Amino acid sequence: MHIGIIGLGLIGGSIAKTLKKVHAQNSFIIGFDTDSLSAAKALEEGAIDHIATELGAEFSKCNVIFICTPVSSIDMVVEKLLPFIASDCILTDIGSTKESVMKKVEDILSGHTKKAYFIGGHPMTGSEQSGYEASTNYLFENAYYILTPSPGTPDFILFIMQKMVERLGAIPITLEPGYHDFATAVVSHLPHIIASSLVHLVKNQDGCEHSLHTLAAGGFKDITRIASSNPTIWQDICLSNKAPIKACLENYIASLTAFCQTLESEDSQAIYNFFNEAGRYRDTFQDGIKSDIAKVFTIFVDAEDEPGIIACIATLLSSHSINIKDIGIVNQREFASGVLRIAFGKKSEMEKAKHLLIKHNYTVYC
Repeated sequence: MHIGIIGLGLIGGSIAKTLKKVHAQNSFIIGFDTDSLSAAKALEEGAIDHIATELGAEFSKCNVIFICTPVSSIDMVVEKLLPFIASDCILTDIGSTKESVMKKVEDILSGHTKKAYFIGGHPMTGSEQSGYEASTNYLFENAYYILTPSPGTPDFILFIMQKMVERLGAIPITLEPGYHDFATAVVSHLPHIIASSLVHLVKNQDGCEHSLHTLAAGGFKDITRIASSNPTIWQDICLSNKAPIKACLENYIASLTAFCQTLESEDSQAIYNFFNEAGRYRDTFQDGIKSDIAKVFTIFVDAEDEPGIIACIATLLSSHSINIKDIGIVNQREFASGVLRIAFGKKSEMEKAKHLLIKHNYTVYC
């Protein structure tokens, strides 16, 4: 199979490395990146077999092409590739928003005589680091990978992409583009905005003694961790998914206003229900840490998902008398680093575990 990858950053580089790891004998990967050093590094490491000099005829034999560029440039990449790609070629992206991009791409495809397919893709994984140097051959393991096929996409074409996602070690989920944008606005985009707004609140409310800054180093820092994400990426996401995000913001503001009114009326039962219902619902989430965030100290470990990896790390920590409160694979880890999430009841245990794991060559994020 001939595979093209446009953009050899964190995601594109990881796709290349993973496919070479699991499918090396049966795949020929052509890579393109505006950063020639990244492309050269990928070729040197064997992640790709050929460096394309432009978006043109070098991609003519590709069966699948991954477009790993910012959302704002996906349609332009498709337009440049279309005259050269083979019939029945599958084009797919890795962007965080889908409906607006897919509409643009569908308009381009409908105006062209060549038969090609576009299936939107969104791997729900990432890292606080970026670029080819941060890519790995296990980034996608046990991560959700959303696919949003265009209307009329044949079942066998979608099946090919689902199998491709499974080869990456990810879990394919098929959604309608509009629902994808709504869902990601609710569970990913809005939380990032809220986290950043909370940080702004502390910054703006803090006094000359910086007491809030000092106090925020505890649980507040934990719940606003995602505010440290790449601002360029989030600028692009907010502008490309404006309508769903705006709707979510309005609903969230309404819920805050309602709670403010409940607080003003001193309705103790309603206040209790507010927290109780939220807590009970959150406890049904499959991979959440079911503890008060102020009492849980969490690290993320970038470890290859292989049989016994959880037991191996748990045994290592246990042998050094480090008590684990919770441990598990993080399925939805977009813009967060690490495959394993480990929670501890004490900060001292977290620090001890961090140093121990680093000593044993694990990459650890706090």
